[in-house]
Amino acid sequence: MSILAQQNLRELQALLESGACSSRDIVTSVAEQIQTVDGDIHAYLEADTEAALVEADAADARRAQGEKGPLLGIPVAIKDLLNVKGQSCRCASKLLEGFVSPYDATSVAKLRQAGAIPFGRVNMDEFAMGASTEHSAYGVTRNPWNLEHVSGGSSGGSAAAVAAHTAIVSLGSDTGGSVRQPASFCGCVGLKPSYGRVSRYGLTAFASSLDQVGVLSKTVADAADTLSVVAGHDPRDTTSDPIGVPDYAAALGEDLKGMKIGIAEEFFGEGVDPEVAASVRKAIDHCVSLGAEPVAVQFPHLKYAVSIYYILAPAEASVNLSRFDGIRYGNRVEADDPVSMMCKTRDAHLGDEVKRRILLGTYVLSSGYYDAYYVKALKARALIKQDFDKVYEQCDVLMSPVAPTTAYKIGAGAQDPLAMYLGDICTIPSNLSGGCGLSVPCGFSQAGLPIGLQILGPAFAEERILRAGHAFEQSTDWHLKQPGSFS
Repeated sequence: MSILAQQNLRELQALLESGACSSRDIVTSVAEQIQTVDGDIHAYLEADTEAALVEADAADARRAQGEKGPLLGIPVAIKDLLNVKGQSCRCASKLLEGFVSPYDATSVAKLRQAGAIPFGRVNMDEFAMGASTEHSAYGVTRNPWNLEHVSGGSSGGSAAAVAAHTAIVSLGSDTGGSVRQPASFCGCVGLKPSYGRVSRYGLTAFASSLDQVGVLSKTVADAADTLSVVAGHDPRDTTSDPIGVPDYAAALGEDLKGMKIGIAEEFFGEGVDPEVAASVRKAIDHCVSLGAEPVAVQFPHLKYAVSIYYILAPAEASVNLSRFDGIRYGNRVEADDPVSMMCKTRDAHLGDEVKRRILLGTYVLSSGYYDAYYVKALKARALIKQDFDKVYEQCDVLMSPVAPTTAYKIGAGAQDPLAMYLGDICTIPSNLSGGCGLSVPCGFSQAGLPIGLQILGPAFAEERILRAGHAFEQSTDWHLKQPGSFS
């Protein structure tokens, strides 16, 4: 494997600044790695190397004129629900087969402004609905650590690409854990910013009050550098917060002395694999040895989080996906009348998981059930937010498992959707509260599968979780481990 594809973002920037390599060299290296290993992994849906090389040459010219930046000349893989002008945006669905985006999402536009190269569309669960990337209309993405296991989801392609060195950095999206869980499964870093920190303009909506553009990377510093580029207010997104963007890199040099770490036993409850719990507790103990202070906290309403999420998220999805009907968007199946056409179009081109969530969402929004389910879930969501507010009065960050288990075998969760939904118990709460979250590698199971440490913080406290994650990462070597077949 080319040494360049194996480097992290900061290592490549040092090489670029010294003149040891060019952006063209990096793009070529990543393209060669895709050619070598992605046939087994299937992280990519497409990758236009020739177009990326043109942008790489432009980035090299900008650097020659004295321009600098953390992402200048770096190829970034893009999850297939973020719009990139001139590239397909299928959301891993047959319904949008052939759709080419006429514009850049704000996060993608910010990447381009910084000189980064949006390179390749990576696989995902269809319309971001799933936790394994088995629900893509274009095939399963496999875990680089064990090809018989899932990569996680819905940003499984983003995580697998980073872990297999077919991407330096990737953008994903996190609605209920869809950045952090695949990062944990694939042994890389996953960052979910606070709601409103990164513009959602150009992100195909699943659940608008929960979706957030996130970052998958090889190190915490790389995630911080990428967030510094894509974060910021956007007047085209009414949920984008005008709060200023801090210097995330500056927070990385601080140690953990005096930081209070909240530990809630509710996150270690029934269903959490003993190996996962042991690795996470060991990681927390390590943070304490670095000077952090453990604080026992409680989440009395955590047990309701999954139920709340799977009422609110499908309800919002039912509304958001109504536009994909063969008239406004989507490949049409002809019929004798508009209603029949829409029914046939959606039946033919949407997968089972998407249909399941649309049906559930439509049900809870229907007359007679709206108050009983949807309104009650909104009230319960407020209780989850109150739990977090009280906890963050006692501590700076929370630490917990990312997922109850390591990556499971492909097909194991397909027959039991409820079990798959329950796997989101540790990640969903921060989406409901609007806070930020980070997944950092912290161990391996006996079967050799990665385990992630989740670090949660209140809204717009990304500096805290990045500081904690970086300190842990740099004092351990879990992030240096590589999948045997792709190292």
